[in-house]
Amino acid sequence: MSSPSSPGESSSSVHSDYTSATSADLTNETAEVDPNLSEDQRQEQAIQMKDAGNRYFVQGNYVQAKQCYTQAIALNPKVAAIFSNRAACELKLEQHGLAIEDAGKAIELDAKFAKAYYRRASAHLSILDPKAALPDLRKVLQLEPSNTTVKAQLDATVKLVRRLEFERAIRVEASAPTSRTIEEHLENNTGGALIASDYDGPRLPTETSSASELTPAVEGKPFVGQINEEFIEEMIEYFKQGKRLPNGIAWSIILGAIRAFEQEPALVSYKIPENTTIDVVGDTHGQFYDFLHLLSLTGRPSKNHAVLFNGDFVDRGSWSVEIALTIFAYKWLYPHTTLVNRGNHETSDMNKVYGFEGECKAKFGNEITFKLFTEAFIAIPLATIISAPLKPLSSDQLPDSASHSPAQINPILDKNTACKKFFVVHGGLFSEDDVTLDQISKIDRFAKKQPGQEGLMMELLWSDPQAAPGRGPSKRGVGLGFGPDITRAWCELNGVTAVLRSHEVRQGGYAEEHNGLCCTVFSAPNYCDSAGNLAAFARIDAQGTLSWTTFTAQPHPNIRPMAYANGPMGGLVA
Repeated sequence: MSSPSSPGESSSSVHSDYTSATSADLTNETAEVDPNLSEDQRQEQAIQMKDAGNRYFVQGNYVQAKQCYTQAIALNPKVAAIFSNRAACELKLEQHGLAIEDAGKAIELDAKFAKAYYRRASAHLSILDPKAALPDLRKVLQLEPSNTTVKAQLDATVKLVRRLEFERAIRVEASAPTSRTIEEHLENNTGGALIASDYDGPRLPTETSSASELTPAVEGKPFVGQINEEFIEEMIEYFKQGKRLPNGIAWSIILGAIRAFEQEPALVSYKIPENTTIDVVGDTHGQFYDFLHLLSLTGRPSKNHAVLFNGDFVDRGSWSVEIALTIFAYKWLYPHTTLVNRGNHETSDMNKVYGFEGECKAKFGNEITFKLFTEAFIAIPLATIISAPLKPLSSDQLPDSASHSPAQINPILDKNTACKKFFVVHGGLFSEDDVTLDQISKIDRFAKKQPGQEGLMMELLWSDPQAAPGRGPSKRGVGLGFGPDITRAWCELNGVTAVLRSHEVRQGGYAEEHNGLCCTVFSAPNYCDSAGNLAAFARIDAQGTLSWTTFTAQPHPNIRPMAYANGPMGGLVA
């Protein structure tokens, strides 16, 4: 097993002329085969399809590669390598549940196929189940005792399992929040809060600064500073130079955001003021330079311009700290127009293996800053309702730039206002029927803290749309797939015009699915420097007119994705 990652043993190149899918968009249904083919012809064609799949994989076209492997399996379902190769595609497409199934089938066919064990371990690690990965990693090492890469992965996974178990064992419900400790450090200039005398970067405005565009102190809370537009502009320029904020300033920004989030319910309601718009941004995943380009297109948040960041702004990309601090700074300054939904990557377990924890430790030199970010992520709302106050345009009035999906031409309207209403959430819908907006608003995110493996909170952050009607198991291995009938019934129940969600790459940057009732927006172009996808954001005006803008990746310093990832995931799954 010379490589743990690809059937073609080569790095991928960008590819932009195919439909991307992760999770529930692809199935493992058997392809059709000509019944008149002889056994020799079937085997020959299977080899041809396998070779074609390998070529597509090398090109980075994992969807087409998977389709070729599926055809090869239909022609000859007795070749372990083809199932293993399809599992490799599924890892790239984040279809970790399917990867586990296909690697398992490869092992059934060939119990000594090391790559299949390794890929199944990779999939278990990807869904944060390191304990399940251990037997497979040990089996690979038994088959290939000299494989130092696998030995390192096994050692790292053992350490990860022990660490997670230790952290769960010492978790105390009544322990003081990290924010309280940080407040004390800031008040007393202790614990790293003191700013070095040679620091040449931006500083938060003082209490004696002009009152214009300064955030007021929060009643009953220790004063942690205030912020203005000038500071944020200087901070962004400082980040572009590759420089880092000192602990004390970063802590103040995170605390300012926490206090803003704490004032919001689990389900935030935003009514678009007349003559304004709101922009909805999908995953940005630490791609800071693309994020800045995005803000140049949307316009930055302000008193009169709302932007909703729909989760997954950290992990994978190597400037997650910079994006998080920028979003949090705007949340502190403009709490009512900088809206944020929590994504599945604003969670502690994901951050431990996909890079954000390691990045925080590298950039701040301590663990307490990561813990403060974790507390902030817990405080982030779970979803947002965007309401248009004006009657919608008729289909013949919609401008060419607007969405003309069936859901926008014949929209479901709010039952009380007869206007459009959008439900924005990172993941998707639910395993149960009849879930209401009121139920979502009553989720106690502060008590639950992390989404876990079941329940409404997990489904809001993890679920994905699927083409087939009804519900299906998640191809990721976490959450579920929900079909177009599920989406329509839920929208009709709650008077929602469309669900806007993120969570998955779309090659065109966005996709209007389920006849436009479920729209996916993804805002990280050329995701992880390899996917070749466009990125997009959505814009909604006061009449509920929905439009899309796409954009391409921007140059960035030569730091690879996942550069700060700890443990096995740093080298296991791209």
